[in-house]
Amino acid sequence: MLACLVERLVAENDTDSIPDPVKDVDVDGVLKDLNIEGSIDYGVTAISLGSRDFGGLYSEKPLAVIRTGGADDVVRVIRRALESPTLTVAARGNGHSINGQAMAHHGLVIDMKSMADNNRIDVNVNSMCVDVGGGALWSDVLKHCVSEYGLAPKSWTDYLHLTVGGTLSNAGVSGQTFRFGPQMSTVTELEVVTGNGEIIVCSNSHNSQLFFSVLGGLGQFGIITRARVLLQPAPDMVRWIRVVYSEFDEFTHDAELLITSQESFDYVEGFVFVNSDDPVNGWLSVLLDSNQAFDPTHLPKKTGPVLYCLEVALHYNNNHDDPFMMVEKLLGKLRYLKHFRFEIDLTYMNFLSRVDHVEEAARGSGIWATPHPWLNMFVSKKDIDAFHRIVFQNILKNGVNGPILTYPLLRSKWDNRWSVALPKNEMFYLVALLRFTHAHPTESEINEMVAQNEEIVQTCIKNGFDFKMYLPHYNSTVEWKRHFGEQWGRFVNRKRQFDPKYVLAPGQKIFTRNHQF
Repeated sequence: MLACLVERLVAENDTDSIPDPVKDVDVDGVLKDLNIEGSIDYGVTAISLGSRDFGGLYSEKPLAVIRTGGADDVVRVIRRALESPTLTVAARGNGHSINGQAMAHHGLVIDMKSMADNNRIDVNVNSMCVDVGGGALWSDVLKHCVSEYGLAPKSWTDYLHLTVGGTLSNAGVSGQTFRFGPQMSTVTELEVVTGNGEIIVCSNSHNSQLFFSVLGGLGQFGIITRARVLLQPAPDMVRWIRVVYSEFDEFTHDAELLITSQESFDYVEGFVFVNSDDPVNGWLSVLLDSNQAFDPTHLPKKTGPVLYCLEVALHYNNNHDDPFMMVEKLLGKLRYLKHFRFEIDLTYMNFLSRVDHVEEAARGSGIWATPHPWLNMFVSKKDIDAFHRIVFQNILKNGVNGPILTYPLLRSKWDNRWSVALPKNEMFYLVALLRFTHAHPTESEINEMVAQNEEIVQTCIKNGFDFKMYLPHYNSTVEWKRHFGEQWGRFVNRKRQFDPKYVLAPGQKIFTRNHQF
């Protein structure tokens, strides 16, 4: 979805001033004799890197950025922080956080992308798995596994230039999640450096408490330095299809039918778009190809301010499979508006990398550098209709200048031993507001977007919706307790066991050094 909306935005680069390095801090004293294979960088460029993220809403100056040579360096950095009563450590992947989660105010930021182990992508064909560094990008894992072995991980995110450790610390969801679960579900073993400064290899049968704690643990219990991920044969091609609905209940009925049927597509997502000719938020956002056209005269006369698109994909192989019959069989069960079916064929690699050309265009035009006040949440199926009436049809009826994703997921595909917090209902919807700004947005414009996000969250609380934030961000212990609910006690106990001095991931603002309960 992101691939077809962002490219319609035209912007100029937002050139904020580069933050100064941290002053009046004895960096040499803190890091003296820190014997690492990598390097320590506390220059302007490094501090700028460590104090920013994709969200562009927060800025926290670190003491230094550590470019590690491997897991042993991570151990040395954490142990040095343990010697201080105040020093903290944050692991930074590709900087795609939204609310400063990977920052460390006057702390140490570990640049996970710099780890030498990231260049090692070891595929075991017999075991159908791959060992990858925690700082490796999923895009690199895809290219290596498919091009060299014809294999691929089972579950993905829409955007692949994210680190393995980063997505596993949150969940990792996309259109394959209904079938295989989030990316966490495809991991069989992890190497983790805990907040105690120990390297521990863990799995669901060995050091299992750490294994399940780290998955979805928001970086609170350890830094993932290696992961073993399950593989499957990669298809050659993908038939990518979008169909449009004017009624939300028919859209959700069909989406839920597809994710609960034994015979279904390989990928199921959906999104809300504005019923207008707005080039970013409206009809054109549905099109998959420049040769396609959206004819609004075929829409029912009584349509609301927003419409709905179900996005599906079917895998097939060259010279072996004909996707036509299966596509027609599956689409034949659905209630979409028959004049609004759009489809293209593309390689499996190009389908999974569909956002790449958009990122390139967005970087060139400036959108990628401006703030992104995104909101991601899980909303229970029992509340999604009310959420639709209040939020989609009213608060967001004019769009968000970017994709509004929404599609159902199954709780049974998630392990309740993971640290991630989920709604109670068996079926829940991902709702993702992927906002973009134009060039040089004013502070008031950004604040308005953030305020609208907060209005949506407060609406959910006020109406008693069963919901949880995905990629959560809160500023108080009270809010975090509400987020985790009955799991809060377990989360605290895990913190006490694996990071008892509260050194790790200070940007999440869940705990502070010398935290008192």
